[in-house]
Amino acid sequence: MHRNKLFATLAITSAAMLGLTACGGGNGDAGAGSTKVLKVAFNQNASHPQAVAITELSDKLKEATDGAYELELFPDEQLGSQAETLELVQSGAVDMAIVAGPLMEAFNPDFSVLNLPYVYDSPEHQMSVLNEPDITGELFDSLEDSESISVIGAYHGGVRNVYTTGGPVEKPADLAGQKIRIISSDTNVAMIQMMGGVGTPMPQGDVYTAIQSGVLNGAENNELIFADLAHAEIAPHYSYTQHLMIPDYLVANPMVLEAFSEEERETLDSLFAESVDSELASFDEKVAEAKTKAEEAGATFHEADVEAFRKAVEPLHKDKVNNDVTKAIFEKIDAAR
Repeated sequence: MHRNKLFATLAITSAAMLGLTACGGGNGDAGAGSTKVLKVAFNQNASHPQAVAITELSDKLKEATDGAYELELFPDEQLGSQAETLELVQSGAVDMAIVAGPLMEAFNPDFSVLNLPYVYDSPEHQMSVLNEPDITGELFDSLEDSESISVIGAYHGGVRNVYTTGGPVEKPADLAGQKIRIISSDTNVAMIQMMGGVGTPMPQGDVYTAIQSGVLNGAENNELIFADLAHAEIAPHYSYTQHLMIPDYLVANPMVLEAFSEEERETLDSLFAESVDSELASFDEKVAEAKTKAEEAGATFHEADVEAFRKAVEPLHKDKVNNDVTKAIFEKIDAAR
């Protein structure tokens, strides 16, 4: 690890630890029989379907474990950006975090197979494969020993589309020269380039100012983010390219999960699976509400030539599905259509 990255990590860890202490401590070390409160970092607001799912999961976990465990959600990037909270999970300063799939590619490039454009036919198809151990189990487990990251499972993160300041994006040529914010990963950079634009990695919290100032011409995300972060005010043209359905992972430090008894871990996994279903069921309703909110802020929703964008990114599939692991996963995803 380079010296500057080490110092940055230590600074983030210290700040997070101070914040957690102010909120009542980390894992509830108040003596035998006390509830262990596990801190969960999240970069969206408390009304997001994933936030609601985690809150419901916490209530059920506390009841099912007779008060042994509960989860405390820290929304709105209170503990840092997703990349920062991943480092905090690795160091043990934060127990759990919800992070976007592309960030996992930095730890194991094979995660890119789950983040490819147009790899899923629908949210239901996506969720039928992401939490299937026979498909993703070995990939998820690959980070435990080497990176101190345990992947509990994946949530649906919406269907991502392009939104811009200057006009609708109906075909790849409309993106020419436009700087579009993406989640940092080589896959996303290549994807936007093939779609016609310039992929610009940036933390979510910096996007509004970057678009407002002209540093960015737009971004790509689902309708919830578009409306809730007020991006509709400054990049009002939302175009349905439907290019991506990336998973959002609930990850934990392995030592946190090792403290669970076998029965408690089975309970956590079972309740998480229930929360995945409830989160997916609520997403459509939230999307409808977000579209109304965005339109009231001045946004216009446009259709796009999805097939043109799908064809443009086809080479990315060949590039990323390039070894036995990714080929096996890709074939199983394809078979589950």
